[in-house]
Amino acid sequence: MSGHSTIERNPSPRATDTSVRVPTPPPPRRRGPGRLSAWLGNGLVQAVLIVVGLVWITPLAGLFLSSMRSERDNAAEGWWTALTDPGQLSLDNYTALFADSGITQAFWNTVLISVPTTALVVGIAALAGYAFAWLDFPGRNAIFLVVVGLLVVPVQIGLLPVAKLFGAVGLFGTIPGVILFHVAYGLPFAIFLLRNYFAEIPREMLEAARMDGGGEWRIFSRLILPLGRPALASLAIFQFLWVWNDMLVALLFADSESQPLTVALQSEMRQFGSNIGVLAPGAFLSLVVPLVVFFAFQRHFVQGVMAGSVK
Repeated sequence: MSGHSTIERNPSPRATDTSVRVPTPPPPRRRGPGRLSAWLGNGLVQAVLIVVGLVWITPLAGLFLSSMRSERDNAAEGWWTALTDPGQLSLDNYTALFADSGITQAFWNTVLISVPTTALVVGIAALAGYAFAWLDFPGRNAIFLVVVGLLVVPVQIGLLPVAKLFGAVGLFGTIPGVILFHVAYGLPFAIFLLRNYFAEIPREMLEAARMDGGGEWRIFSRLILPLGRPALASLAIFQFLWVWNDMLVALLFADSESQPLTVALQSEMRQFGSNIGVLAPGAFLSLVVPLVVFFAFQRHFVQGVMAGSVK
């Protein structure tokens, strides 16, 4: 063989590549006290949640069982005895309750007060919140500060002046008068809430809608309202619960023909004392409607809470 013969060899990885990565071993599993503490932590949280749930649901179950027992059984033994003796339960109390024209009228008065009030507050606050968030008009910031300042005004301050005003215009002791009072005192918080929520919507979306020829009303109805559905649902739930469970305003502004269920039950308690045969089913009826409304809008409510926490 003549000359120098060169033999090509594969270079060693260690000689040419200095960036060889050593695989990282998986993290060690928790053993001993660490794993035990994590398991105990999860179990403790679950136990606390179960206890809280039982504490919350026990009065509700007691009220429901008491409402289905006779007054004699309620006076003789506790409501928990119905768990072992279901023969005590009947619908006689509810039959008598719905046969009472005063209670049924008070129930429908509550519906006639709560539903329009909730719709008006949510609708007006949505329009005002969009205006304060995205429309430029003279005095916008000053007016919004006034609205925020109204949040600290207690309801008790306006009871007597508004009562005199309603008496002068013929609204005292009527359902429209109660609705107007609730709307007036519910709007500041509603406007503040929706304005802050609408202000978080990206400006680019509104500018793109305006470039496509969309007017303000079209943007509000087709863009703002769908995006603000979680906040609107949360506000509707809170407003409905506040008005449905109110007794102070209704006790002053409603007469015997327009009083809601809370005032009617209070009158029954004052007249007949511990009339559990009427009070228990009436109280459960007053409680179950807000629960149905809350669980019906629970998905939107959770979305609104999560959106607020992310923002």
